[in-house]
Amino acid sequence: QVQLVESGGGLVQAGGSLRLSCAASGRTFSINAMGWFRQAPGKEREFVAAIRWSPSSTAYVDSVKGRFTINSDNTKNTLYLQMNNLKPEDTAVYYCAAGRVVRSIGNSREYDYWGQGTEVTVSS
Repeated sequence: QVQLVESGGGLVQAGGSLRLSCAASGRTFSINAMGWFRQAPGKEREFVAAIRWSPSSTAYVDSVKGRFTINSDNTKNTLYLQMNNLKPEDTAVYYCAAGRVVRSIGNSREYDYWGQGTEVTVSS
């Protein structure tokens, strides 16, 4: 089992920045991909960004390209999402996810473990 705990959410004005963190514990050696998904009120959960170690791959949803950056420490114990130039439409609960065998890193169904989420609110 792998446990994921997100932190770093909050209230920020449009144009501001936040850095989300996801601390992983347990059998982290089994993880091959980690990602961020978000769910806005009344909407379905959507892919934001993900990173996979083997084969190496990184992906972002088009709406955050150039504004968000995903990275992790070398031990796979912590995942980050640096969010710059935030917009009101980025308001959502952000979830960290980890998977053992992930072929399509944008597909939430391929992830095995999920955190409880951290809320991000961007005011206009």
